This record gives sequence, structure tokens and C-alpha cells, in this order.
Amino acid sequence: QAGFITGTLIFAIFNVADRFLPTRVFCLSTLVGALVNALIPVLAHDLAGMVILRFATGLALAGVYPVGMKVASDWYRAGLGRALGLLVGALVLGTAFPFLLKLIPQPWEFLLYETSILAATGGLVMVYWVPNGPFRQAASQFQPRAVLELFQSPDFSVAARGYWGHMFELYAFWAWCPVVWEAYLERNEVEWDESLVTFFVIATGALGCAVGGCLSPRFGSGRVALFSLTASGSCCLLSPAFYYNPVTTITLLFYLIWGATVAADSPQFSALVAAAAPPEKRGTALTLVNSIGFAITIASIQLLGVPISEAYLFLLLAPGPILSVYAMRGFFVSKTGK
Repeated sequence: QAGFITGTLIFAIFNVADRFLPTRVFCLSTLVGALVNALIPVLAHDLAGMVILRFATGLALAGVYPVGMKVASDWYRAGLGRALGLLVGALVLGTAFPFLLKLIPQPWEFLLYETSILAATGGLVMVYWVPNGPFRQAASQFQPRAVLELFQSPDFSVAARGYWGHMFELYAFWAWCPVVWEAYLERNEVEWDESLVTFFVIATGALGCAVGGCLSPRFGSGRVALFSLTASGSCCLLSPAFYYNPVTTITLLFYLIWGATVAADSPQFSALVAAAAPPEKRGTALTLVNSIGFAITIASIQLLGVPISEAYLFLLLAPGPILSVYAMRGFFVSKTGK
């Protein structure tokens, strides 16, 4: 996380995604990230080595997620919410995938090699088969004030604050989901694998992103984001009741709904951020908002380490969607939110 935050901040300050061809930035970043990730079993002989290489992997990923959204935004003047719904849905599915690979009996090194191969393949596909979009407007030169100028747009500020509240919940929910489920299954003496449950809970977020994207042309990205925030925030508040519910299938259904809604607003916020930014600053806008959002996830993930029962753990995430909904109040009737 720290490497990604540092990398995205550097990318934002130096307008990397706007000044250079984003498909090439994406490809180079995935290749570097894949290489560093694959070198961990070879070079990480102690904790310090592991931390350094993981930090370097995060740095490389700064050129993947936000730059991928920049590539998508260059292809659409309208319907960006739908396109980003599919793109972020693929990202969410990729986040869930390691929990599935974990079920395969194999040395941990193989897991890193497999993910590195997949990442490198994705980068090559991007540079060879995805041309830069027709609506791309490159920044003519380095603009050191671009970051500050973005916040002069009220729509950008609202969308950014909404995204940050969403991020307070999202990654902490994903990170602590297996912990809560392990405790829940032990409490109810159910012999399910928490990794498999976590895979399905996170993977439903891909479906939520795709469905939200398909609904955005009709209802608007702002409305889709508000609905998703309200639903996931309600799940935070209801989570203790379902922890004490002995019917495992019902609790699983609740978490699948939560998994779908907690991720569904992410691409819509990105669409709102991109729409509120000038075309020549979209890459910088997306990268900056990502950087601050992921910095917030470090705090929320650590927050859930407090010594309280797993039953009440996710209540601590409720302020995120609540503040996000507050930030978004009235936004859905604005021109951007329609």
C-alpha cells in the first residue's frame, strides 16, 4: 500500500499519465511490477528485503490501476461509468483471485510466479492490442500546479471526498473479511474454508461493478454511487446481527450482497472524477484521488486491529460510507451526477 501511495503521488505531481502515452506507461509498469514480484522468492532473504520488494511492487502498480482508468476515459465522452464498471470489475476479480489460488496445494513461491505471469501478459495485451483513445488530450508540458487547480472544481471536490469515504470501508472490509469469517465459522462449528468464502465475497464486487456500470447511463453515476454507499453502509451497521445469526447460508448471502455493493460505487466515483477534470488533466486527477484514497485505507485497515469482538469489528467502518453519503448530498441532481 505504501509503495502504491508513493507511486501514485509521484505520478500525479509529475502528470505522468497525461504527458506520456498511457498504454505504454501501463505496459512498462506491469512488466516492472511483475519482475519485482517474481524476484521476491529469490532476493527477499529477510523481512527487510521483503518490505523493500513489496514497496517496489506497489510503486510499479501506480502505473496500472489509475492509468488503466485513464486509458478507458480517453475512449468515452459518454458512457464512461459503464466502461469503468467493467474495468474496475476486472480489477476486483483480480483482487479475489489469490484467495482462490490459495486453495491449490503449492509452494508460496508459485503463487507469486503465477500472478507475475498474468500481470506481464496483461501489460503486453494493453500495449499491443489497445490503442490510445480518440479523445486523449495530452498535457503539453509539466504543470506543477495541476494538482491544486483540480480542487477548484466543486464537482471534482465532491466526487473526490465521496471516493475517499468509500475507500475507508472497501479495503479494510476485504482485508478483515477472512478474519471475521474464520471466527464466525469456528463459533458455529461449520467446516467451510474462509479463503473460499472470501473469494466469493470479493468476487461478487466484480458483478456489482458491472451491474452498476450498466445502470449508470440510465440513472447516472452519482445515483448509482449513492445507492451503493447507502447499501454498504447499512451492511456495516447490520453486521453484528448477522455475525450472531446461526444460519450460515443467510449470513453468506448477506456478505455476498455487501461484497457486491461495497465495490460498485468505486468505478462510478472514478467516472465522476474524470468527468469533472479537464481532458488534459484526467490522468493526474484519477491518480491523485487514488493516492489519497489508498492512504486512507492504511488507517482504516489498522483501525480494525483494535481488541474488540469480531462481531462488532465492521461497525468501525460505518463512518466511511456515512461521510461519503454526506459529501455527495445533492450531487445526484447536478449536471455531472445525472
